[in-house]
Amino acid sequence: MLVLGIETSCDETGIALYDTERGLLSHTLYSQVAMHREYGGVVPELASRDHIRRVLPLITQALAAANCELRQVDAIAYTQGPGLAGALLVGASISAAMSFALNIPALGIHHLEGHLLSPLLSTPAPVFPFIALLVSGGHTQLMQVDAVGHYRLLGETVDDAAGEAFDKTAKLLGLGYPGGAALSQLARQGRPGQFKLPRPMINSGDLNFSFSGLKTAVLTLLNKQAIDDQIRADIALAFQDAVVEVLTGKSLAALTQSGLKQLVVAGGVGANEQLRRNLSRKASAQGTTVFYPELEFCTDNGAMIAFAGAMRLQAMPESARQPARGFNVRARWNLEMLETPKPD
Repeated sequence: MLVLGIETSCDETGIALYDTERGLLSHTLYSQVAMHREYGGVVPELASRDHIRRVLPLITQALAAANCELRQVDAIAYTQGPGLAGALLVGASISAAMSFALNIPALGIHHLEGHLLSPLLSTPAPVFPFIALLVSGGHTQLMQVDAVGHYRLLGETVDDAAGEAFDKTAKLLGLGYPGGAALSQLARQGRPGQFKLPRPMINSGDLNFSFSGLKTAVLTLLNKQAIDDQIRADIALAFQDAVVEVLTGKSLAALTQSGLKQLVVAGGVGANEQLRRNLSRKASAQGTTVFYPELEFCTDNGAMIAFAGAMRLQAMPESARQPARGFNVRARWNLEMLETPKPD
């Protein structure tokens, strides 16, 4: 089965072709970062308009790279939510139109499910069941994943997500957009141990997170210091140390409580080098293994949507694989509300 994946949830247009027998054939991505940088963050109306310009040329590019024709596509998977409503509508409407014209199924995919399953595109890949740390945009969650569609929430942030805390702290430090990547880059120049920031909820006894207070602690520290470039780098490192320690501690606790031996890390913050080093080292000492998506699949992309769509379509009864007769999007969508595939 050849599945075309379309991702338009925020500020990146991602297109991919995934074949259930041959694997990932091609993927193309256009990032709007340069456009939004001028405004210091994502402007939803501009994001939607840019998706409209990019989707069809990127589909043509992905088909050419895979040496495929549109008529060979067996199904379409698109991001139905969560995300920016206008941006989601671009991908959903184009998917529905193509589904109707080609008389093939179209399936709406949960954006976070795409991230959750993205490490399965890599080699070696985890096998079910496993624990997943989702650190994508406004989400920081620990999930137990038993199979496609079988997800149990173990813990989540009670306020800011890790990615939001990175972006807000970057703004406090006077860094540009996107803030998280800029802060991580600055932290490489920091001197270890110069500042100690709190580790919120690290000893809370549960698997929830909180990062809002950490951002406030950075602001308090900045107000007490004579700031120069080196001090800014030291504070960036101290902030990153705190986030990494909390994410690592909670993830390892989830593994211990569940008795599972595999951890999957997915989402944009999963690209953080310090987090990867720290998690891999401590998990190995605990006798567990950590799996990460390729760096190109940490950010939003069409490959994860095509793959998640293929997994769901394979698990569905053939009678349920119908062409679209309409479409809708879900700007807010709880991952636990996903329906479990019900095969014949």
